[in-house]
Amino acid sequence: MKLNKYTPIKRSYKAINTAWSCWLLSLLVFLCSSCGSVAKADLQEADKNTKPQAKVTGLRYNNVHVLQLEKTLTLYREILGFDLVDAEVLKGNLAGMLVLKIKANDYMMTLTITPPQHRDRLKPVGNTNHNHHMLKVNDIATIGDKLVAAGYELENMNYARDLYTFFVGPNGEIIGLSAWED
Repeated sequence: MKLNKYTPIKRSYKAINTAWSCWLLSLLVFLCSSCGSVAKADLQEADKNTKPQAKVTGLRYNNVHVLQLEKTLTLYREILGFDLVDAEVLKGNLAGMLVLKIKANDYMMTLTITPPQHRDRLKPVGNTNHNHHMLKVNDIATIGDKLVAAGYELENMNYARDLYTFFVGPNGEIIGLSAWED
């Protein structure tokens, strides 16, 4: 590089230009991050003031109504590797029904057995004694109201109080909804 009387000025100008560019870039980054923080704070405040949408939040369990106990236990325990984690005999409306909770890794399902003296209580599809899946929901009152408004017949019309209900889906599938706490 050839030196002349303007070389120090050019170098100083480049240094000032570089410093000025860095300062502007820093200012821009600061302003953008500040704007993002303000926008994020505004969104968080708006979220606090808005009721969350009523929706399904997960699967509580699948239920299989057992008709052949020995074959069912062989399939689920010996072949599929489920472990029995709990057993309960129901009281009340379904008195005597045995509920077996079985689990494989993090997947829980239930097997239900109706006692012989109540087999006549097994009603057409739609009755909870049959196979169904139970979905967890965050606002059963709103979802139940929407189902009724859409023409679905709910098995338990006290769903807002009892925190559960069942209905038959458009394909004949039995769907349970539960807002029970885990």
